Amino acid sequence: MMRIGVLASGRGSNLQALIKEWQEGRLAGDIVAVGSDNPQALALKRAEEAGIPHKGFPRSSYTSRQEQEQAILNWLQEQKVELLVLAGFMRVLSEEFLREFQKPVLNIHPSLLPAFPGLDAQRQALEYGVKVSGCTVHFVDEGLDSGPIILQEAVPVLPEDTEESLSNRILEVEHRLYPQAVNLVASGKVVRKGRIVEIS
Repeated sequence: MMRIGVLASGRGSNLQALIKEWQEGRLAGDIVAVGSDNPQALALKRAEEAGIPHKGFPRSSYTSRQEQEQAILNWLQEQKVELLVLAGFMRVLSEEFLREFQKPVLNIHPSLLPAFPGLDAQRQALEYGVKVSGCTVHFVDEGLDSGPIILQEAVPVLPEDTEESLSNRILEVEHRLYPQAVNLVASGKVVRKGRIVEIS
C-alpha cells in the first residue's frame, strides 16, 4: 500500500473525501500524514479525528518561506510519504521542494486546465462567460497549475450561477474525481510520457 501524505490550508473537504474512501477500504494506499501551513485549519482536526499523524507549520515559526518548506519536506520524509496530495494547499511548492521530494505530487484545480489557472478560477470562468467549467487533477510541476493532466470532468455553467453556486457544484465533482485519480496513481496505473498521461 502506498503511503499517502496530504497538505491542506483550510477546511479540508477534499481531504475528508479521501479519508472516507480510506476508512471504507476503497483507497489504494494509507493516509499517513496531514500537514498544514495553517495551525487552525479544519483539515488538521479532520486528521486528528481519523487518527492520522498531523502537524501545523505556521509561517510565523520560521525565518523564511524556504525554512518552512524544508520543515514540511523533512516531516513528510520522516513519515515515509510516497505520494503527496495537495488538498486546498494555498502555497506554491518550490522547484527545490519538488526536486528534493522526488515523489509524485498531485493537485486538484476547479477549472478545466489550461483554462483559468491560479486563484478564483470559478470567478474567472463566470467573468469570461464560458458555458462549461469543471475540475482537473494534475501532477504538480514548477509552474502554476501547469503540470501533466491526469483526470478532468466538465461541469456546466448555468445562466443563474454565482461564484458560490458554481464552486459548490464543482466541489461535488472534486470529491469524487480526486480519490479516483489518487487510486490510479497509487495502484501504478498512470504512466507519464512528457506532458501526456496514459492510464492503463
